[in-house]
Amino acid sequence: MQMNVSTRQLRAFLALAEQRSFTRAAALSHLSQPAFSALIKALEDDLGQRLFDRSTRHVELSTEGRDFELAARRVLAEFDNALEGARDQVARKRGRVAIALLPSLAAGWLPQLLAEFRALYPGIELAVSDVLSEACIAQVQAGKADFALAATRAETPELSAELFCSDDFHLVCPVGHPLLAAKDLQPEDLAAHPFIHLSRTSSVRQYLDAAVHPLQMKTLMEVDQLATVMGMVRAGLGISVVPALSLFHFQHGKIATRPLPWEGLTRRIYLVRRRDRSLSLAAQSLYELAMARRPLLETLGKAKRVRSISF
Repeated sequence: MQMNVSTRQLRAFLALAEQRSFTRAAALSHLSQPAFSALIKALEDDLGQRLFDRSTRHVELSTEGRDFELAARRVLAEFDNALEGARDQVARKRGRVAIALLPSLAAGWLPQLLAEFRALYPGIELAVSDVLSEACIAQVQAGKADFALAATRAETPELSAELFCSDDFHLVCPVGHPLLAAKDLQPEDLAAHPFIHLSRTSSVRQYLDAAVHPLQMKTLMEVDQLATVMGMVRAGLGISVVPALSLFHFQHGKIATRPLPWEGLTRRIYLVRRRDRSLSLAAQSLYELAMARRPLLETLGKAKRVRSISF
């Protein structure tokens, strides 16, 4: 048998259980006594049990009523907790957001963004995956990340991709290297020098290979991490080409940088998310802040030019 017990009935029941008086309980419930009595009768009818023993002077819980009181308090407590949780979500006080993004963004741009986000929403749990583009997109597809920042425009029936920012590329080499003074650098100029490559699975390597094709660089070694590239260049082992978003790795007195405005050598970063799922309030908050604080190519270029002049 289906029952339609409401929280209003449960609250009226608990008020009467505590007050032992229809008059006082009705007043606390802001109801007339007839309306209050009707609520209690409807609850007893729905349950098929007499919850109160009544006399002309006293109202007491019946045996069934005492058993039901425990369940009523538990149900209302869970209901009130659910409401509080929903209100907290609306106020962005609680929740969880997961983001997957390229390591260069995760190490350079993201920390300050998350510091600002945490100051605004300290109760929101954060999860960060600093992985390459393919893994970023896979995490969104699997529902492990709310959205991703990747160098692949994953525009599919399942995924949407919007342009997040653009990223130009720079030569990095030891201070005093002859390429720093050369005019109008071309790929052929770099190909004559030992080159520190990132692995072929990285977006940096893929953009560079496409831009210089069919030319081959004089590869000295391939590594997986930009920090390793920095160490090798700092030691004078070779030169490399890296995106502006990773230049923070190369802020060292023994390393100089120079922009490479070659045709086709601009990396585009996309924000990827699922089409069939709306973002949670927590994720929407981070999304909005990320879009407002996304790195600008012009700003990165100015910072780079100032730093290059100082060497």
